[in-house]
Amino acid sequence: MAAEKQVVEGLFAETSAGPRLLGSRCASCGAAYFPKGSMCHNPDCDESKMEDAEFGPKGKLWSLAIQTYPPPPPAKYDEPYKPYAMGVIDLDDGLRVLGRLSGDDLTVQPGVDVELVIEPLCHEEDGTPVVTWKFKPV
Repeated sequence: MAAEKQVVEGLFAETSAGPRLLGSRCASCGAAYFPKGSMCHNPDCDESKMEDAEFGPKGKLWSLAIQTYPPPPPAKYDEPYKPYAMGVIDLDDGLRVLGRLSGDDLTVQPGVDVELVIEPLCHEEDGTPVVTWKFKPV
């Protein structure tokens, strides 16, 4: 099997506790950021003290949209293009994040519990699988 390549390096990782999104959290006010931020953007925060943080894996689907047409470059996808669901997820640890939903079910509805997974997105021209974070309804 060919090696995998992350769609964007440094946004997610498979840890000993399972898949996690890699971001940051302000130690002063608790504001969460994904991807990592170098400073806190909370207007009520008196002191920006950013620390690395991992987010996931559990959350709830807040909203979604169906991507019915191929996205423009530099987006990656296999031909023939298949529609997919993009969701806004409220993770249990306080982060709201956008992510693709796992699987082919385009009838999923807001309010369903989801779990972070690392799955193939597409194949590059050389056949190397490209992986990304997704959320699987549970």
